[in-house]
Amino acid sequence: MSGSPFLSLDGAVPAEGVDAGVPGHFGNPNVEQRRLEGGTAIVDLSNRGIVTVTGPDRLSWLHSMASQALDRLAPGVPAEALFLDASGRIEHVVHLVDDGVTTWMITEGPDAAPLTAWLDRMRFMLRVEVADRSSEYAVIGAMSTTALDAATPAEAPDGVALDWLDPWSSSPAPGAHRYAADAGHPASEWHFIERIVTRPALAEAAAAVRAGRVTAAGSLAAEALRIAAWRPRHATEVDEKSIPHELDWLQSAVDLGKGCYKGQETVAKVLNLGRPPRRLVLLHLDGSDTVLPAPGDVVVGEKVRPEPEPGETPERRPVGHITSSAIHHELGPVALAVIKRQVPAGLTLIVESHGTDVAAAQVEIVPADAGAAVDVPRLPRLGVRK
Repeated sequence: MSGSPFLSLDGAVPAEGVDAGVPGHFGNPNVEQRRLEGGTAIVDLSNRGIVTVTGPDRLSWLHSMASQALDRLAPGVPAEALFLDASGRIEHVVHLVDDGVTTWMITEGPDAAPLTAWLDRMRFMLRVEVADRSSEYAVIGAMSTTALDAATPAEAPDGVALDWLDPWSSSPAPGAHRYAADAGHPASEWHFIERIVTRPALAEAAAAVRAGRVTAAGSLAAEALRIAAWRPRHATEVDEKSIPHELDWLQSAVDLGKGCYKGQETVAKVLNLGRPPRRLVLLHLDGSDTVLPAPGDVVVGEKVRPEPEPGETPERRPVGHITSSAIHHELGPVALAVIKRQVPAGLTLIVESHGTDVAAAQVEIVPADAGAAVDVPRLPRLGVRK
């Protein structure tokens, strides 16, 4: 995969970390955020991967393995799905759109090849073909189709536009579940669209920016708006222990009414009988030291005894870690973090970053008291007679 043509635009500064390969910004991330949020800018997502599945059995086959109901997915309707391991941990995340002939899946770039290999091993005798198309196709994103259309027309090889509209902004479907309160949920401000285009069309989109027909925003702008919307991402929020409940991903990527798939037992058990062992929070960070914590930085809580001795230093205990961070144009420095479920909701946290303590006030996404979604009657102890 060659370098992105967006990197040759005036002012382009390459991104680092998970978004390496595309511009991080073009000189002013805050202005770029406003333009992206206002629907007048596009963002280069050409570091994403594209995996396709063709064949008459494709939707029923994907349905049998995914967390989402896909067997009756209509052409052009966007969907998000997770592929879990036997313990319910997240292994792959895909953004899907089917055009009636092919199912197109957008993934994180490094996950395209492993996902393709895994799906290929699962084909058995079914009439499906799996391919990694990342070298042929790319992705651009925006908050409006107007901005995307100004850059390049929608790709539609079989008559259906390959635009994926993020379902995160919608109210949870009947088969979904949201831990976070609906009132004040920032997802209503997140209207992100991912458009699949050919690699030559990506160059045309960069040319449209150069000609002034549309503006460009960097990955830092897109990340800041995503974090403010509490939107989890595979490359940042997911680790080897993540289950969907911890990231409130049941609201957009899981159909709780569908049949058996790998990991379903854990999904149902935690929802109906238990509590997520960890929980996603938004952190408002103290920016007085101009230190922006990085992914992986440790989040600690201070344990203070009821009657501390004079001069006694509170005991610090690690409670989680930063997954994403950004400077938001209105909220200032913010971050997403995964912390232990038991951490009190009102506890002020500290992020240890670059040798500096950064105070952090948490906003609950998955509540600390998130519990069973259904009432389960207590069973009498064996051997007890009445």
